[in-house]
Amino acid sequence: MIELREEADGRLSRGYGGDTLNTAIYLSRLGTPVDYVTALGDDSWSDELVSSWEAEGVGTGRVVRLPGRLPGLYIIQTDPKGERRFSYWRDTAAARLLFQAPEAESIVAALPAYDLIYFSGISLSLYGDKGRERLFAILREARKNGRRVAFDTNFRPRGWPEKDIARAAFRQAFDCADIILASTEDLELLFGADGANEVLTFSDRAEIVLKHPDLTCRVLTKGQDILVPGKPAEDVVDTTAAGDSFAAAYLDARLTGHDPRRAAEAGHRLAGQVVRYRGAIIPREAMP
Repeated sequence: MIELREEADGRLSRGYGGDTLNTAIYLSRLGTPVDYVTALGDDSWSDELVSSWEAEGVGTGRVVRLPGRLPGLYIIQTDPKGERRFSYWRDTAAARLLFQAPEAESIVAALPAYDLIYFSGISLSLYGDKGRERLFAILREARKNGRRVAFDTNFRPRGWPEKDIARAAFRQAFDCADIILASTEDLELLFGADGANEVLTFSDRAEIVLKHPDLTCRVLTKGQDILVPGKPAEDVVDTTAAGDSFAAAYLDARLTGHDPRRAAEAGHRLAGQVVRYRGAIIPREAMP
């Protein structure tokens, strides 16, 4: 999406962002080859987005361009503590048509061949019932072919017509995922006080990465139960993309052979740097 950040004087600064896109960019910066799969319009804003992603080393060959459509838009407002509030304009965003548009058929068909497919709760909120069913079928095919699937909860209530629909979709996502990156905040918001149990029940076959409000990360995998504390950043400016960057560093570490503890430490390290800058994507020279 196009990202507008509200400055202290009320002016807006323009960039771009979106949870899975943020993760793709940070994965690329860390050295993992990555393609981003989405739909954009045929407008100049979409041209600029694609060029920006290519400059970051993200593959854009799986980005479908839909005539007459536009990208989504969101505005970030932050309070003095760096906590953010989002306002979205994306009801007619091109990305919603990824699993429906005829122009995207070849792109969708290519997904099961990827080594790892990463998607989020926000991804699920975009596609509607039919789009989600098609996505889940693709994920099941990918896993059948020996590929892996990673799911990040990222629950945003405003993206869903009803919580029951979201709960059903998330449970299907958990069932399709080999790696589940979740926060207790997301899970409790969606499932209630015992929300963490929704993912813990999958720990016998999936790698569960559960983040707590105190920044402790709990990883359950192959009979291990690992706690990795995080250190709060002293100079938080904007918490946008903290979770997205954590996911990127964690997945990059796991893909390159590091154990879960090292992966969680890498996630904490990158997220701790990202919150020290405004916007979703920090300057390249600020990467740890």
